[in-house]
Amino acid sequence: MPRTRGRAIWQFLGFTLVAAVLSSLFVLPGFLGTGVAAAAGISDFNALPANLQIQQFAQNSTVYAKQGGQDVPIATFYAQNRQDVTWDAVSQNVKDAVVAAEDPRFYSEGAVDVLGTVRGALATVVGGDVQGGSSITQQYVKNVEVEKCEALTDAKKVQACYDDAAGQTLQRKVQEMRYAVGLEKKYSKKDILMGYLNVVGFGGQVYGIQSAAHYYFGVDANNLTLAQAATLVAIVNNPSNLRIDEPDSKTNGAANGYKLTKARRDYVLDRMYVNHKITAADRDAAKKTPVTPTVTPTTSGCAAAQQYNAAFFCDYVRDTILNDPAYGATSDDRWATLNRGGLKIYTTLNLDLQSVAQQSLSNYIPASKAGIDLGASNVSVELGTGRIVTMVQNRAFNNTDQPVDGTTAVNYNTDEAYGGSSGFQTGSTFKAFDLAAWLEAGHSLYESVNASQHTFPMSDFTSTCGDISGPSWQVANDEGSASRLSVMSATAESVNTAFAMMATKVDLCSILNAAKALGIHTAATGGTLNSYPSMILGTNEVAPLTMATAYAGIANNGTVCTPIAIDKVLNADGSAHKVSASTCTQGLDKNVAAGVTYALQGVMTDGTATSANPWDGTPVMGKTGTTDDSLQNWLITSTTKVAQATWVGNVSGQTPLRSLSFNGVGGGDVKFSIVKPIQKALDQVYGGDDFTDPQDSSLYGNRVTVPDVAGKTPDQAQKLLEALGLDVTIDQTPVASGQPAGTAAGTDPAAGSAVEGGASVTIQLSSGQASTTPTPGTGGGSTSQPTASPGTGNGNGNGNNGTGAGNDDGNGNGGG
Repeated sequence: MPRTRGRAIWQFLGFTLVAAVLSSLFVLPGFLGTGVAAAAGISDFNALPANLQIQQFAQNSTVYAKQGGQDVPIATFYAQNRQDVTWDAVSQNVKDAVVAAEDPRFYSEGAVDVLGTVRGALATVVGGDVQGGSSITQQYVKNVEVEKCEALTDAKKVQACYDDAAGQTLQRKVQEMRYAVGLEKKYSKKDILMGYLNVVGFGGQVYGIQSAAHYYFGVDANNLTLAQAATLVAIVNNPSNLRIDEPDSKTNGAANGYKLTKARRDYVLDRMYVNHKITAADRDAAKKTPVTPTVTPTTSGCAAAQQYNAAFFCDYVRDTILNDPAYGATSDDRWATLNRGGLKIYTTLNLDLQSVAQQSLSNYIPASKAGIDLGASNVSVELGTGRIVTMVQNRAFNNTDQPVDGTTAVNYNTDEAYGGSSGFQTGSTFKAFDLAAWLEAGHSLYESVNASQHTFPMSDFTSTCGDISGPSWQVANDEGSASRLSVMSATAESVNTAFAMMATKVDLCSILNAAKALGIHTAATGGTLNSYPSMILGTNEVAPLTMATAYAGIANNGTVCTPIAIDKVLNADGSAHKVSASTCTQGLDKNVAAGVTYALQGVMTDGTATSANPWDGTPVMGKTGTTDDSLQNWLITSTTKVAQATWVGNVSGQTPLRSLSFNGVGGGDVKFSIVKPIQKALDQVYGGDDFTDPQDSSLYGNRVTVPDVAGKTPDQAQKLLEALGLDVTIDQTPVASGQPAGTAAGTDPAAGSAVEGGASVTIQLSSGQASTTPTPGTGGGSTSQPTASPGTGNGNGNGNNGTGAGNDDGNGNGGG
């Protein structure tokens, strides 16, 4: 529509007025370099803030892990995909293109493009908008101000800040000019141009020339061709409309050769030619080059780490930072530090061992299996440092809203607070803490206990930290066991009844306290460890990482170190960021820890886990665990260098694993096949020393000889045995004996047996009739033979006698 004469007059008058005001505020001869004043006058302009506060721009944070001894980036976090680079890391084509297209007088004029500013101010006066007219310095100022808004976390504050920083008002434009003038007094043109190239947006979450070069063309900023450089500079003019990562766009897509961007690119090339930065031949050749992006996304988050089988570990690192006040006072602050801080996060993960662990797990456990919600995991931790070495599981990482079979966002190795589950019943692996309490109470490993099938009334147990009333607890073993055996043999064979009997001789709370002292806690946030008698067989739900940490503490002479995933962190400027270190405490007395370790070595050499031992010369201790119906299956091992925990079981539901087969191996035994190659690989890297030998008191206690009580009254026999510190029970079922009926026929263990102080001895009553079949024995016609002297063996380890993670009212009949 043609302009009317009146409108043209008003526009001319407006232009004259604004131009006169702005021009009057320049002081010659520095007209082009000293700045512009606000419409209110020079004094008001000079009173405006002149020093622009340039904070660190949001930059990518990168997570690293070790591979072949080298730091390898495995994941990136960002709110804005930006990587700051230096002057020499950017192609000269880019520098020339942005100056030619955006501010050809950049090097010859001052901070403000006077003609452009007058033109923009006129548009504001006449049309109500601020349009055009910004030098590169002014654009830099605006981008810095907008960037400050992006760093805020409150939505209302973000919007208010953005309205102020990019609002269409003359006042905002004048403040921008004042900042620009101050900026050029402080920084060189080179610094300003480099700052602009690092802060400017290129569409979507892509900011800065380096990230743009990598994202759109898959190259570094110093390797951009002329056509590519001109294309990126073209995008800067209108990032939302000129981005070239939307090939299906009807207005600017692959089908029309990214028409809008190409037109602007060709304009940039023309401006470069006009300003003598390229030749006509260069221009023409570049114009003939089609716009052909090679979009190379930099994924934000842990999904990228899946290629290293490290996505769940990465997620644990992320949650570690988001839970650690060292990275900010609030959760929003910590999120900003991770996603905007440009951190370099060097982790503890060994990708070479991670690969072995993942391969071994995947060889047997699929990501999904019909009829069961199947889960499996492995995690290993260094002794003395708490450094996490491996962390794998059977399912792939997926934290999207689109569930895919065989994927999950839940880390089976960790607590709920760190992206994990609510944990899994631990089965007989909990017996390590039973052993600790047993030894702390003054008992010993070669002390014999009654391991026969037994029903335990709650009155048999002592608990100073909780109510243990309820029905009697029926405890059994998978395939039965000897009536009496040493604690060493009971540990190697994982005999439930023996451990239940041991628990009657200590305070249940001492078992719980031993576990807590080694860092045991529920995986569920806010959960509480239960203190029912059945907890001695592993009914509490704990994360594998927690169990591995506890076993590392036992093997480390009782010193337990909290797990860590981060070795060091560098800020964007290269300075060191504070990292929360592992905290090491003496969880168990050294001699107690040595005793527990000694017993657990028997599991690997003579017991239920011999098939997982690589027999490579590295001493190893461990414990199996299988809950009722083999719903959850564990094997935890440790050398003097590294501990590992492996779990296979039901994430939810109750499908017995023993009813299943995995790559030809039964579900109850598959843990051994998984662990063996991982143990071998860990030993090859870390090696291992002999464990600390326990003191004799932990092995044998104060040994006494069982006296001959044959023919004595039950009361006489009991007093005689109790005087020696023995724990006496009387079996009311008569046995064949030539002793008078109702008197003592003998004992179990037999007279002459060497037993530990406090050991259980059963008095057998005579029927008054001797057996017609000769019975070998010693002393006083005892019906049982003397027990083997302490230290003669660790049991045969049939591998089936179980752990029993029974119900709270107690079943406890699982397999070891």
